[in-house]
Amino acid sequence: MTFVRLLAGLAAAGAILIIAPADVSLAPRPAMAATEVAVVVNGQPITTYQIRQRAAFLKLRREGGNLTQKATDELIDEALKQQETRRRGIKIPDQAVDQAFGNFASQNKLTTAQLTEVLSRAGFSASGFKDYIRTQMGWGQAVQASVRKNDRVSEQEAVQRMLAQGGKKPKTTEYTLQQVIFVIPEAERKAKMSLRKREAEGMRSRMRGCAGTYDIAKNLVDVTVRDLGRVATPELPPRWKDSVEATSPGKTTPVQETERGAEFIAVCNTREVSDDATAAMVFQSKDLEKLGKGESGPDKELLDKLKKNAQIVRK
Repeated sequence: MTFVRLLAGLAAAGAILIIAPADVSLAPRPAMAATEVAVVVNGQPITTYQIRQRAAFLKLRREGGNLTQKATDELIDEALKQQETRRRGIKIPDQAVDQAFGNFASQNKLTTAQLTEVLSRAGFSASGFKDYIRTQMGWGQAVQASVRKNDRVSEQEAVQRMLAQGGKKPKTTEYTLQQVIFVIPEAERKAKMSLRKREAEGMRSRMRGCAGTYDIAKNLVDVTVRDLGRVATPELPPRWKDSVEATSPGKTTPVQETERGAEFIAVCNTREVSDDATAAMVFQSKDLEKLGKGESGPDKELLDKLKKNAQIVRK
């Protein structure tokens, strides 16, 4: 079985891709050895069991050299990434992770059960791979948030870049959006998610544009409607970007499971915009697309900063 690239879908979520070709041996797994804490990163422990599993994952990715050392270093980096993601309040829903896992399986002509078995026999695990996917997705969003805050392209810089490119001003689409949330308390998510998604789909089928959204919602229980106003394409959240762009004015996106419950976005209308502020957003969006495509850049800069300020204790 030959593994290809780790999920093109991760790129759409702002994740950093890693190439993963490898032939997977189907030899039985060795018995699990004892585990102990090997490293502590800002109070977050990394165990020898995690390191052994990550070393198996590195082998799956055809990495060479000292796999134990590489696994330890990679897990330290991931601990810092996870901490920064949590600090920024970024949450990747289980649905997105499961979908990415399923996409990877189908790309390799496997069912999710078969992929789970392949990973297990290679000495890794489905849950470990899903944790890896979640970290990659969250880190991509954290880096983008950092770039937007610290390295925003000014309108003056945008004008200079336009002049350098022949004076042509970039255009983008601006969406007027509504957000509809079928709220589910965290303690009731598993019990109520399916029901709330059906209710959300029912509301979607009744909507004809955005004018009557509040009238429909007021007759439903625990439904929140938010007018998001005008949002340009470069400012669309990664979670919703593809589905919003694929939705015609007057229609709604598919329902998604989120940390708040079941929700969808209504696209009220769209228009094409082109001004200096738009140009700045477009140029910054193009800069963000370059993340993770080299050995340097904003993602490495942020990770280096986190390492510099971190307390890392190796046992």
